Amino acid sequence: MKIIGFIYHPHAGQESNRPWEIVLKGDSCLLNGRKPLFVPDWTSELGVTDCLILRVSRLGKEIEPRFAKRYFDAVAPGADFVAIDIKRQAMKEGTPWTKALAFDYSLAIGEWLEYDDTTSVELPQADLVISLEEAISEASKLMTIRQGDLIYIQAKSEPRPAHKEDIIKAETNGKETLYCKIK
Repeated sequence: MKIIGFIYHPHAGQESNRPWEIVLKGDSCLLNGRKPLFVPDWTSELGVTDCLILRVSRLGKEIEPRFAKRYFDAVAPGADFVAIDIKRQAMKEGTPWTKALAFDYSLAIGEWLEYDDTTSVELPQADLVISLEEAISEASKLMTIRQGDLIYIQAKSEPRPAHKEDIIKAETNGKETLYCKIK
């Protein structure tokens, strides 16, 4: 299983005017089932960005955006955590940001919702850094996507501060679909 992320980074592709960058996370990054996130002791500045997560339902490569809806069957609200201080330092030094983005349990996943054109979660699609269809298309240009892979798309915003004892929540149609306490 691959976890492919489209993260907000307004300076990522100045030549292409794309406010996002693609990142990969390992499966140890997943946090689900209302489990808490324990802040790593090597960061002093944790941040969180809302995201929408897609579950890939079939094998695909070089998918055109108009066919993308055939390649995912469910969506879930999510919270993507980042060690802001580590990311800032890595950017300043020109080194990879992996430690800041892909640490254990850094992607909280809410309840899966079967997807169709009427599915709506707390995060409006207009607020995402890339549309669902474009995300599937772009990810499949980079690598073959397979059933069970996850693609997450951040909101168009800088990470907001996250502190111990904060609770990250999302609701869908009045029902809580994401809950994560930070410890």
